[in-house]
Amino acid sequence: MVRTLTALLAVSAVILPPASVSRADEPVDVELVLAVDVSLSMSPEELEIQRHGYAAALTHDHVLQAIADGAHGKIAVTYVEWAGTTWQRVIVPWTVIANRADAERVVEKLSAQPPDSARRTSISGALQFGSDLFAESGFQGDKRVIDISGDGPNNQGAPVDGIRDELVKQGIIINGLPLMTRSGFTDAFDVDHLDRYYSDCVIGGPGAFMIPVNDWTQFPEAIRRKLVLELAGPASPQWAAEEAEHPPVVLVDDKPPADCQLGEKMWRNRNWMQNQP
Repeated sequence: MVRTLTALLAVSAVILPPASVSRADEPVDVELVLAVDVSLSMSPEELEIQRHGYAAALTHDHVLQAIADGAHGKIAVTYVEWAGTTWQRVIVPWTVIANRADAERVVEKLSAQPPDSARRTSISGALQFGSDLFAESGFQGDKRVIDISGDGPNNQGAPVDGIRDELVKQGIIINGLPLMTRSGFTDAFDVDHLDRYYSDCVIGGPGAFMIPVNDWTQFPEAIRRKLVLELAGPASPQWAAEEAEHPPVVLVDDKPPADCQLGEKMWRNRNWMQNQP
């Protein structure tokens, strides 16, 4: 009897599946956090331009082809809007995109509620929030990327370059989209060479890059191109085609590096009004 029971238990152990299967083992090519600035320096019209730009890019043929060409043929994406240190909102939770139908479902979630805005600009807070999202994604990406856009330097929270370095040590890649449009509610925190600030203080990790936007008309194309480069990878034909059509940004080497405390200094030295982004 004991031998029979032992044999039955052994067979059950082979046949029966585990009691629970964790989604954390589900492989994807990229886990992508889209972190989008909605500080008060952005006008309502600009907030809508951002939403529409991401929606158009996620459903673009080139982006969908870049996803399909991956080893797993799918990515996991979440869309976050951010402003000050404690103001981050997940607009689209972690979602798999493997085809156009998946991408359109993400766009539906993205369009379900209008964008909101809040005071201050904490790039470091957005990066920390984005890194925490990877722990709860439920996916295992070959790459983990935070794609962060913003129209000004960090002016609240931890120093951005220190947080950047911590995340890079964790294997997270940070790419940037500096918005040098200067057309929001106020230009008080506009800085020259925001692209250099992003290059020196924000982006990091293997193959990290940034694409500056000088005018809002460039935004949809910049988002599309950025997603293709992030998803396709430097060794892909799509990367080569994008670089041939749009040469990479090259910063002049003889200029001094950006001051990564620039935004904090501007905020401390303000003397004109209280409620600024």
